Amino acid sequence: MSKQANMLKKMQESFAKMQAELEQKTVEGTAGGGMVTVTVNGHMKVMKININPDIIKDGDKEILEDMIIAAVNNGMEKAQQLMQTEMSKITGGLPIPNMF
Repeated sequence: MSKQANMLKKMQESFAKMQAELEQKTVEGTAGGGMVTVTVNGHMKVMKININPDIIKDGDKEILEDMIIAAVNNGMEKAQQLMQTEMSKITGGLPIPNMF
């Protein structure tokens, strides 16, 4: 096997391992000073939403909806950063087009 083929094989193995690990890693997005917290895994899947009961007592449905959207977006941004960080460990910081 050539040196380049061997390097490619190792990179593919590292990528597969990273994908499995990302499924287990999570980040949290928040909104409203922590009134809404969203847990997102490294595969960009929302795993959990936690809503502080105090916001429900206020009864403002639109504010709660806005907080959920903001928390999900915040969590997705953090998950994207997590994916990029993990990918840079494999690629040595070289950007891979169309990866994310």
